[in-house]
Amino acid sequence: MSVTAEHPEQPEQPEHPEQPETSVPFRAGDDGYASFRIPAVVRTTDGTLLAFCEGRVGSREDFGDIDVVVRRSADGGRTWGPLRVAAANGRDLAGNPAPVVLPSGRVLLVHVRNAAAATEDAIRRGRVSAADGRRVWVTHSDDSGLTWAPAREITDRVKRADWRWYATTPGHALRTREGRIVVPANHSLPPTGSDNGTEGRYNGGHCLLSDDDGATWRIGYADDDPDGYVNANETTAAQLPDGRLYFNTRNDSPAPGTRADAHSLDGGERLVKPFRPQAGLVGPVVEGSLLQLDEPGDPDVLLYSGPADPGFRALMTVRRSLDGGVTWQPAHTVDGLPAAYSDLVRVDPATVGLLYETGDFSAYETITFRRIPVASLTRPYA
Repeated sequence: MSVTAEHPEQPEQPEHPEQPETSVPFRAGDDGYASFRIPAVVRTTDGTLLAFCEGRVGSREDFGDIDVVVRRSADGGRTWGPLRVAAANGRDLAGNPAPVVLPSGRVLLVHVRNAAAATEDAIRRGRVSAADGRRVWVTHSDDSGLTWAPAREITDRVKRADWRWYATTPGHALRTREGRIVVPANHSLPPTGSDNGTEGRYNGGHCLLSDDDGATWRIGYADDDPDGYVNANETTAAQLPDGRLYFNTRNDSPAPGTRADAHSLDGGERLVKPFRPQAGLVGPVVEGSLLQLDEPGDPDVLLYSGPADPGFRALMTVRRSLDGGVTWQPAHTVDGLPAAYSDLVRVDPATVGLLYETGDFSAYETITFRRIPVASLTRPYA
């Protein structure tokens, strides 16, 4: 669903120009959607911010009638235009938005689709047909998110026949300095023995690659050893100043901590080593986001956003690394409220944007946007 008139949210005004500012592009119950989840955000070549998420029509559940929706901001995330539908699948599901901006100005939106009644549990157990299961599609916009082209399916290029569950990112995808599009993704394997396929050990990670700005696609690395120690799930990526790709993933298996990471030297074709525990990022089992600061004059700082409470989805925090993801330290704590999924974007040379799920009593009441001064994220460590 979309609205026809502008009703921008009024941002909270900062007391000091270096203080963060917040706005609320998505609030549960608005625009005919019971819930909004799974945020992703990019800045287009003309400076417009596009905030994406899943608009869930009937409930907060991960299945059902779900659209990929978007709102646009022309003022750096202070106010937002009307909600628009970027990708829909009738009354079935279109979700997991993974947008990326090309130098031409085109915005690609990779996403997944499945039948409304196909739950993750049923898909992982093998009780859903291939036609009703997770399939991969891509659409694009050539006018900074105002209109979207008919989507085309790329499943046969990027999903192996034995993979069951499948999800892109969540969050923004990556276009490397060499021109390659990299979309982190995850999947599940069929079970062995007496298992049913829902166990975390069957999770695996991979990425989608395109070297022609989305015309053709293929699978890059695949990391899916069902050892029950580190099993990649929702994954995010950044390109480091030395050209390496850094991948950071949610880990539901019993390795130390709930995060794991890996590097690639060849643009995502292979990993140097399989994912290993990253216990320096303390937090609950949840998605996270990466952003390498790469504007002229920036220090070599890699950012990560995600909840920092060790046991609950709460305490949204941006952390920073000065060594390519080896070690981490808090850089900006939003507040102590419930919080879950997030995505990071460079708004302008002075500002980083954080789009994240939060609320007073539940992490899923709003998707909020926060403008954070770069200076506050790059000050020397204490």
